[in-house]
Amino acid sequence: MSTDVISANGSVAIDGLPVQRRRWAAAAIFTALAMASLDTAIANIALPAIAADLHTGPADVIWVVNVYQIAMVATLLPLAALGEVVGHHRIYLGGLLLFTLASLFCACAWSLPTLLTARALQGLGAGGIMSVNTALVRFVYPGRFQGLGFGYNALVVATAFTLGPTIASGILAIGPWSWLFAINIPFGVVAILVGLKTLPHTPRATHAFDSPGALMAAGCLGLFILGIGSAAHHERPGLISTELASAVLLGWALIRRQADSPAPVLPIDLFRRPVFALSAATAICSFAVQGLAFVSLPFYFEDILGRSQVETGFFMTPWPFVVAIMAPIAGRLSDRHSAGFLGGIGLALLSLGMALLAVLPANPHVVDIVWRMAICGCGFGFFQAPNMKALMSSAPAGRSGSASGMVATARLTGQTTGAALAALCFGLAGREGATLALILGAVFAAVGCGMSVLRVVATPQSGA
Repeated sequence: MSTDVISANGSVAIDGLPVQRRRWAAAAIFTALAMASLDTAIANIALPAIAADLHTGPADVIWVVNVYQIAMVATLLPLAALGEVVGHHRIYLGGLLLFTLASLFCACAWSLPTLLTARALQGLGAGGIMSVNTALVRFVYPGRFQGLGFGYNALVVATAFTLGPTIASGILAIGPWSWLFAINIPFGVVAILVGLKTLPHTPRATHAFDSPGALMAAGCLGLFILGIGSAAHHERPGLISTELASAVLLGWALIRRQADSPAPVLPIDLFRRPVFALSAATAICSFAVQGLAFVSLPFYFEDILGRSQVETGFFMTPWPFVVAIMAPIAGRLSDRHSAGFLGGIGLALLSLGMALLAVLPANPHVVDIVWRMAICGCGFGFFQAPNMKALMSSAPAGRSGSASGMVATARLTGQTTGAALAALCFGLAGREGATLALILGAVFAAVGCGMSVLRVVATPQSGA
């Protein structure tokens, strides 16, 4: 049975949903999360086909990926803050509806400008889905099972991000690139119908939504991701500096504006909580490792080890496979043990796995590669759910939206930064850049491990 608890703003909330309704609500949440996560990755595979079909060049068609990511990241924190005011379920359903309609628009696009417009709308819808995703998980699962819920959440994200290219290749083998977007439509419609009936109506805050602050936050995050992407694609130094400096300036102005706000769009109030701040920092580190790994490993396997594309796809499989096993296990353990301790073990394993990959012999046996990738997957899967639970539970229930937005922002910022650093490694070291990126990933994971362990001794603050 579910029990009533008092939320941070004094209203009555439900400690999880009844079992049958919980299962359907979780299915709707994770279906939408998988769709939004997959669309971050699958468009990369289709870029050559899109460029040929729409008669455009590589420099222009890359915006099919960039505009989606910028729109999504820029709107995560503003939409999360809006969810606290109007209800997380409304943001989720509105984002899912927009994402589904925009997917139809993408599938029917007849030119690059129409496709870019559709992708921007799709990114905005994905921002609505991801911004409140973990907040809804917090309200769907009762406290004693929240670790398991976050474990499933981590499993969906990691699997979708990793298997996205493989799924895209399979779809493109039997149909045109428009199918990559059209396949979202039936899943989106079903998730909307299920979500309308099963999602919980979460407590609503009494403070007003800060629209100017939301625009400043969107500009800050959008320019930051744009600047990182420009650096990864070796744009002019002046352009990169302008984008990043503008992001910093907007961030500074936003912090000044919301210094005394009880619920700032950029959750600086939550960063005063040591466990929250350390959890967000370790999340960025772990996803930076993932970004470094999944950009560099295909080059490492093919250019340095001389393996084929088919073999490379096989070698990438152990990571998500072991994540699928470990994430729910770690989620259950986080309901009984310290997230700092569990996360430290996970990131230590991830650091070890990345280091072992970097020192592979010149002609390794298949088993030598597979068990190293399995160690990485074990560490990555073991870290995510405990860290997500620590981040969410360290925030008050009334600030679940902002904490949820920070989970997604940390994930995407880490992945983008890792990918940009991998590109920098190739620029600095040429063919050996893949090895350098793996070593850098091991260092990031080790730093994250240290920060995770610090949570064991950090002063806890109740999130209730």
